[in-house]
Amino acid sequence: MNDDVRNIVLGVLAAAISAALGWLARTYLWKRKLRRKQAFFGLPENSESLLVVNRDPATSEPAVHRFDVFALLELSALIKDCGAHVQVVTQDTAQQGFGERTEFCVGGPGSNRRMVAHMQAMLPGVRVNVDPEPGPDRGAFQIGTEHYRLEPGVTEYVLLARLTVGQHRQTRPVFLFCGQRAITNQAATRYLARDHERLARKHGNNTFVLLLKVINSQAYGPDVVELVADVTRIAQTPLPTPAPPRNSHRANS
Repeated sequence: MNDDVRNIVLGVLAAAISAALGWLARTYLWKRKLRRKQAFFGLPENSESLLVVNRDPATSEPAVHRFDVFALLELSALIKDCGAHVQVVTQDTAQQGFGERTEFCVGGPGSNRRMVAHMQAMLPGVRVNVDPEPGPDRGAFQIGTEHYRLEPGVTEYVLLARLTVGQHRQTRPVFLFCGQRAITNQAATRYLARDHERLARKHGNNTFVLLLKVINSQAYGPDVVELVADVTRIAQTPLPTPAPPRNSHRANS
């Protein structure tokens, strides 16, 4: 074998080894990224998850608002990317405890009974005005001592939460998307899908509750979202019980 042939063979071998090492490195990085994503969502390969669907409060018949349908589609794509399976149930038929399966619960307490139960159990520092009568405080959030009013199409708020109960390593998280309007639910799911890697780096696989603001949805839809605050501690601190009204009448002697 002369020098030219030997150099060609060595060059081909070097290229093959480099390609193989590059493929192995990309595969390793992809698998590590996937494992981190699966850990954050609590969705290991072939695991089961639950999508809890709310109802459209504007209709008397059982129905789902189109923006909530879009939110469910985005969540379904996330679940599929993790190699997990999903079961879709309505808000009045979801009957399971915490941590059995990863749960994604969509819709505010006015349209989702399951959301009411989760907020009472795990977010005692949050109240949502579900009064059906028109008024300036309709749909408003109270988080601790702060109030966040709804301005439809202009300024709207949504809570995005990742909640865990207990310290067992197999406990699955519950994700809440509690918005003042259906379009804010979709905005929160889109925010999670886009920024889950950053959220995982910041919060790990721990509980967090974020208040998001959806800006000018009448022009931009669910795309322009601003983080208002991390309200985890406040949302988990029970609100003080209102004092009973003072009796202004003297007792009869």
